Amino acid sequence: MSNEIVLGVNNYSADNIQVLEGLEAVRKRPAMYIGDTGFKGVHHLIWEVVDNSIDEAMAGYCDTIHVTIEKNNSITVRDNGRGIPTGHHAKENKSALEVVLTVLHAGGKFDKDTYKVSGGLHGVGVSCVNALSIHLRAEVHREGKIFEQEYSEGKPLYPVRIIGETERTGTTIHFLPDSTIFTVTEYKYDTVATRLRELSFLNKGIRLTLEDKREEDEAGKFRYEEFFSEVGLKEFVRYLDATRQPLIPEPVYMESDKGTVPVEVSMMYNTSYSENVYSYVNNISTIEGGTHVSGFRAALTRTLKGYADKSGILAKEKIEISGDDFREGLTAVISIKVAEPQFEGQTKTKLGNSEVTGAVSQVVSEMLETYLDEHPKEARTIIDKVILAAKARIAAKKAREMVQRKNVLTGTGLPGKLADCSETDPKVCEIYLVEGDSAGGTAKQGRNRAFQAILPLRGKILNVEKAQEYRIYENEEIKNMFTAMGVQIGKDGDERALNIEKLRYHKIIIMTDADIDGSHIRTLILTFFFRYMKILIDEGYIYIAQPPLYLVKKGREERYCWTEAQREQAVKEVAGGGKEESVNVQRYKGLGEMNAEQLWQTTMNPEKRSLKQVTIESAAEADHLFSMLMGDEVAPRREFIEKNAKYARVDV
Repeated sequence: MSNEIVLGVNNYSADNIQVLEGLEAVRKRPAMYIGDTGFKGVHHLIWEVVDNSIDEAMAGYCDTIHVTIEKNNSITVRDNGRGIPTGHHAKENKSALEVVLTVLHAGGKFDKDTYKVSGGLHGVGVSCVNALSIHLRAEVHREGKIFEQEYSEGKPLYPVRIIGETERTGTTIHFLPDSTIFTVTEYKYDTVATRLRELSFLNKGIRLTLEDKREEDEAGKFRYEEFFSEVGLKEFVRYLDATRQPLIPEPVYMESDKGTVPVEVSMMYNTSYSENVYSYVNNISTIEGGTHVSGFRAALTRTLKGYADKSGILAKEKIEISGDDFREGLTAVISIKVAEPQFEGQTKTKLGNSEVTGAVSQVVSEMLETYLDEHPKEARTIIDKVILAAKARIAAKKAREMVQRKNVLTGTGLPGKLADCSETDPKVCEIYLVEGDSAGGTAKQGRNRAFQAILPLRGKILNVEKAQEYRIYENEEIKNMFTAMGVQIGKDGDERALNIEKLRYHKIIIMTDADIDGSHIRTLILTFFFRYMKILIDEGYIYIAQPPLYLVKKGREERYCWTEAQREQAVKEVAGGGKEESVNVQRYKGLGEMNAEQLWQTTMNPEKRSLKQVTIESAAEADHLFSMLMGDEVAPRREFIEKNAKYARVDV
C-alpha cells in the first residue's frame, strides 16, 4: 500500500518545504499546541517526532525507527528515511532543516507532491518539540554527508554544518523537554511502548524499537523491546483478543486501496459479551469514532442480516435482531488513510469526512459477504452468537427496567446503606465506594457530611468480564452504585448508552484496603466502570483513594507514609540519630485499622489527601489489560505478572 500513498517519488527537496506560519507563542501557551504541560503533553513530544518517521515509512522510504529514553529523561528518535532536506530554502533564506525545526507547520506534509497522507497532520510538528525543549540536536544523514544543527528553546545555536560523511540516510532527533514548562518531565516506559506497539500493528513491515537507559537489569543490560508486525491488523486483533476465547479460528481481514480512501479492517468474534471497535485515521486514534466507524457498523449489520435472512435462520427463531446484537463479542480494528482529515468532537478525535462512510461501507460489505459465502461454518457460528446476543439483550433490557423502576417506586431510589451528603451541586459532591461495612462505618464517622457521601460495598462485586449483561443489573452492589450515582441507562435512542445528566457526584472515589483483596476489589470496580460506565472515566470523574501504608511513631511524633522509601526516611528522621529499633512502625493492611480521625486526615481531607485520577491512555491497551486480568485465560495473566513483577510495587 505504501507505493500508492506517495505521489512525488524522487523530488523531496528544499522546494517541497512550505511555510504556513511562524513559531510565536508556543512557549507562552504550550497547552494550545500539545494539549497540556503534564504527563500527556511531555509524551506528545515523542509522538510528534515519531510521526515524522512514520510519514517517511508510509511513503515507502523508511522501515526502522529507534526510540531511546536516555538516562537524563531526554529522548532520541532515529530513523533510516531520506533525511530532512538540508538545502537552501529560497523563501526563508536558510537551510530547509532549520525551517522545519524553527517554523510552526513547516514541512513536506503540507506539500501534496511529497506526502499523500500524513500521520502528523493532527499535531504541530517537530518545530513545536524544538520550541519546548531546553536542548535539541538534529543529525541528518543525506546525500553522502552528515549534517548537524543544535537548538535551545527553539533557537538555533549555529547554522547547519557538515560533520562527516556517511553511506546511510536518515534523521536523528535528540531532545530534552524544558522543565520550566512541563510539570512532568519523567517518561513512562509502558506509555511509550504501548504507542510504538500500536504503530507497529498499524504499519506492517516497519520495525520500531524502544530502549530505556535509565535502568539496567542484573546482567547490566538496558530494558529493550522490539515491535514488528508482518501482517498488521490481523495480528493487532489477535493481540487484543489473546485473553478471550475465540468463536472463529482466524480474524477476518479486509483491505482495499482502489478508491481515494485506503481502507484496512480486521475483526474477530469471541465468547465475551462486550463490543470493542478501535478506529484510526492516518495512525491517529479516533476514540470518539466518526464516519469510518459508522460505515463499518452499517455494513456489518446489513451484510450479516442479509446472510441470516437468506439462510432462513432468523425466520425459525422468530426474534427481532438489532444492530447491537451483531457486535456483541466483536473485536475490530479499522484503519484508514485520508489526505485531508476533518476532526470533530470535544477532543478532536472524531472523524467528520462524509466521503469516508461510503468507502468503508462498500469495502466491508463486499469482502464480508465473500467471507461468509466461503466460510459457511464460521458464518453459522457468528449468526448463532448474534441470536444469543438478541435474547440476552431482551433479558438485559428487562433487568435495566427493573433497576430504574425501583428508583421511581421508592422516590429517591437511594440505597439504604448510602450515607448521603447535604450538598446537592454535583460539582462539589463526592462519593466514596468503600470496601466492607466496617471500613464504611469508619468513613461515615470521619467524613465531611456536607459534600462527602459514603457507599459501603459488601464483598467483591460481580466480575462483569465473565457475566452476561442481564446478570450485571441483577447484582445488588452494582444496582446500588447505579441508583446512588443517579445515572440512567438509555440515551439518544441507544438503549445501552449511559445517561449522566443527573449524575449526583463529580468525584467518584474507590477506597479499598491496601492488600491483595483490596487490589482485587478495586480492579473489579474499575472493570465495571470501563465496560459499562466508561463515559465517567472519559469525563475525569473516577478516582482512587490513597490510604497510607505505614504509621511511623516514637513518643508523640507521628509520620504517615505511603511508600517504602517514605517509611525508611521517616524512621531515620524520627529516630533522630538514636536507635531505629526504638521507632514503632505500624503497617495498615485495612482501612478498618484506622480510626475515623486518622482516615479523615490521611485519606479523605481534600487539603491533605492524595487522589489518583483514573484515565485511559490507550483504549485498545486498556481493553487488552482488563480482559487479561479478569478473563478466563490463566496463561496470559501469569505471563503478564511474571513479565511485570520487577517493575511493580509489591505491598506485603
